[in-house]
Amino acid sequence: MPYPNFIQMSEEDLYAIVAYIRTLKPIENEVGEKELDFPVNYIVKTLPLNSYKPHKAPEKTDMKAYGKYLVTIASCNDCHTQSKDGEPIAGMEYAGGSSIDLPFGTIRSANITPDVETGIGAWTKEQFIQRFKSMATDQVKNMEVQPGSFNTIMPWTMYGGMTEEDLGAMYEYLQSLKPVKNMVVKFTPAKTKM
Repeated sequence: MPYPNFIQMSEEDLYAIVAYIRTLKPIENEVGEKELDFPVNYIVKTLPLNSYKPHKAPEKTDMKAYGKYLVTIASCNDCHTQSKDGEPIAGMEYAGGSSIDLPFGTIRSANITPDVETGIGAWTKEQFIQRFKSMATDQVKNMEVQPGSFNTIMPWTMYGGMTEEDLGAMYEYLQSLKPVKNMVVKFTPAKTKM
């Protein structure tokens, strides 16, 4: 759960999330007692609880600041930055390459820095927005993926529901970052057993 990112959210946006959740149809589900293994159980019990101090979202007129706010609370950095031993690798922020091993293969996050060759530096704002918007259709939401084929955990359909203004602000912020040359192989299929 990306709490360090979510704690940056404005109080107004937090209230909006609560208001939305309250509109959902309740689902009865009895959740069992939480059990964490050592040492995680000890760490969780001893973590200091910080009080939430409400933030104010940047004005939408400041596109880069507002984009940074959105990119932060969307936790883009968590997936698009490689880490080692749980710590982000310095200098590789947003450069992609984080890998997730799944039964059908290994998927890796894309480089979303403004590097022209390996990132999104050659993309226009319109192309960036359209990439997300094209994923918000029912056809894409119900697309069948063949076994062993590339699939992604990128929540395209959710982000595709964002406004063009918000997606444009995210683009403006990402384009202001330092370009990092990092060619990512997005998918390596699992080796089949002979």
